[in-house]
Amino acid sequence: MQETQKLQAVGSEANAFHRQFQSLQLATVSAAGMPEASYATFVEHEHHFYIYVSELAAHCANLQQQGRGSVMFIESEQQASHPFARKRLVLQCTAQEVPRDSATFTQVMDKFHDKFGQFMDVIARLTDFHLYALTPVEGSYVAGFAKAYRLTGQDLSEVAHRNEQGHRPLDKASQAAMDELV
Repeated sequence: MQETQKLQAVGSEANAFHRQFQSLQLATVSAAGMPEASYATFVEHEHHFYIYVSELAAHCANLQQQGRGSVMFIESEQQASHPFARKRLVLQCTAQEVPRDSATFTQVMDKFHDKFGQFMDVIARLTDFHLYALTPVEGSYVAGFAKAYRLTGQDLSEVAHRNEQGHRPLDKASQAAMDELV
């Protein structure tokens, strides 16, 4: 298979990877520069990830103040061939609050209800919750050990090896041992 076709296949795999998850890992930064790691449930709609989050969570204020965050989807340790080789998709995103009186708010909340059921009937009415659209602007996809890619361009459709050189070459014995592990 040609390199271009391989990269297109990686792009398709990366684009589909997040669909197996109901929540995303979320990284934000406070106005004081303090990092905050958390998670949120999400729905996808028109190339955006939407999260519905409470003001009680630090990430809500961070998204409001900074207008950006990073999301990660990561293969479970149980499914991974090895903890060092977990598949993961990391996306740098802009963040924008969706007004409650907008058509987008209604459409997305309907998707939340379809995905998460009656629980949404309760929290949809809570006014301390806010809907944010997270729009990916660039990303990376790791398909396994030494299989790291950059995602850029329109809808992150441009795929390139993260490092054209890859890892430094292993000696034959180390390569054989690595091949047995992953």
